[in-house]
Amino acid sequence: MTDAEKAPLTIRLCGPRGFCAGVDRAIQIVVLALKKYGAPVYVRHEIVHNRYVVEGLQARGAVFVEELDEIPEEHYRQPVIFSAHGVPKSVPADARERNLFYLDATCPLVSKVHKQAMRHQRLGRHVVLIGHAGHPEVIGTMGQLSPQAVSLIETEQDAETYQPTDPDALGFVTQTTLSVEDTAGIIKVLQRRFPKLTAPAAESICYATTNRQEAVMAAAPDCDLFVVVGAPNSSNSRRLVEVASRFGAHDSILVQRASEIPWDRIDHTQSLTVGLSAGASAPEIIVDEIIDAFKSRFDVRIELAETAIENENFPVMRDLRDIELTDSDMAFVNGDKPREAPAHRPRSLARTGTE
Repeated sequence: MTDAEKAPLTIRLCGPRGFCAGVDRAIQIVVLALKKYGAPVYVRHEIVHNRYVVEGLQARGAVFVEELDEIPEEHYRQPVIFSAHGVPKSVPADARERNLFYLDATCPLVSKVHKQAMRHQRLGRHVVLIGHAGHPEVIGTMGQLSPQAVSLIETEQDAETYQPTDPDALGFVTQTTLSVEDTAGIIKVLQRRFPKLTAPAAESICYATTNRQEAVMAAAPDCDLFVVVGAPNSSNSRRLVEVASRFGAHDSILVQRASEIPWDRIDHTQSLTVGLSAGASAPEIIVDEIIDAFKSRFDVRIELAETAIENENFPVMRDLRDIELTDSDMAFVNGDKPREAPAHRPRSLARTGTE
């Protein structure tokens, strides 16, 4: 099919999208550990919630385990890396007991939530954690405290029925990857019921989650389809799909690769508008793949729905700073673009601020 025969299609490409600073740092830690110490490097749990990233690191010599007892004793001198989601206190304690060499890739913003929760406890408050049961980040945050010191709230209904021992001694924190609107609703209920509820010293939902949701809000109105790149177990990616539907997209889907887009359900005869974003653990190389897939089927014009510019950078730990990280080291997730250069900078649809 020639370009002249293709139906026109506008892609509203969200910015920011894709890797946040915490995810980028965690992947860099695995790559640099492999360069410095050689394979195998063990990783407890998926380093980030993205199968493409995990498989790319496996190809380079990373071995993913769910628990430390899966690491063979003869490899105890090889590093084991804790994922960006954070771990309970019991995990590094277990590593020390086994004389394992470990590197903690917990996102600094998740570590901040851990400290906020522990501060509440230190000041005599029972900790209310707003989050999703079973998510690794929630397991890690709850694991910083004794079981009787923390309660998990998932929904507004939970907040309405929650019965604390002392309603005047409560402090809350949240999972970093929640829906901003949904979380605000839960907090509103808790504050109505418990006027002395103490907020954390700083916002728990991270800047990257907020920024990606705001960009989707800007791009979603009247989109025929909104495509979010991300894994089914990625909390922040699933929230983007929900936000797209809530703010005006006629349909919104979560995909891991271009092949998962339901091409047979997309009208190839009419002018269409498609929103495109990526969760914080989704690599830019997949965004490129999806844009190319649309270009092969449609006459594509790209608009940039940019609501913030991110310049955060979280350095890796000192043990790895003596190893050079090159563009080729990260090409498996970034493609052939330099890490510092943003991908796709077409004309801007919306530009409302910077971060």
